[in-house]
Amino acid sequence: MSTQTLIADRIEIADLFTRFGLLLDEGRWDDAGTVFTGDVAVHSPRGGELRGLDQVVAFMRQGEVEGQRAQHTTTDLLATLDGDQAAVSANSLVYYYRDSRAPHFTGGLRLTATVVRAPAGWRIREVRITPLWTRAES
Repeated sequence: MSTQTLIADRIEIADLFTRFGLLLDEGRWDDAGTVFTGDVAVHSPRGGELRGLDQVVAFMRQGEVEGQRAQHTTTDLLATLDGDQAAVSANSLVYYYRDSRAPHFTGGLRLTATVVRAPAGWRIREVRITPLWTRAES
């Protein structure tokens, strides 16, 4: 793999995780196929094991809380590429807030994922979300 291809792949994978956070923040569930493969598997304490795009989207829709918004900030992205697949890990800070108000709940997460090169670009095939800490504001 050429250095240029490696760099381009890393940039695209970083963009993928940015799009993942924006999908969650903006509630654009109909765009989930631009982030996940159709056979995606998501493992999280809240959802358990979710399989397939339809199940993941249904879970995200049911998790919406009236008047609550979120801001996901993904950091420390590390991708180990192996051809058309990569193992990815990252940290994520999530702030839950209501419009024009300071966050009322904050959490730190660890993400580990397998991403694959699809015809339309890199997609998340499997992701494990592990909460590390939370803080409720008073």
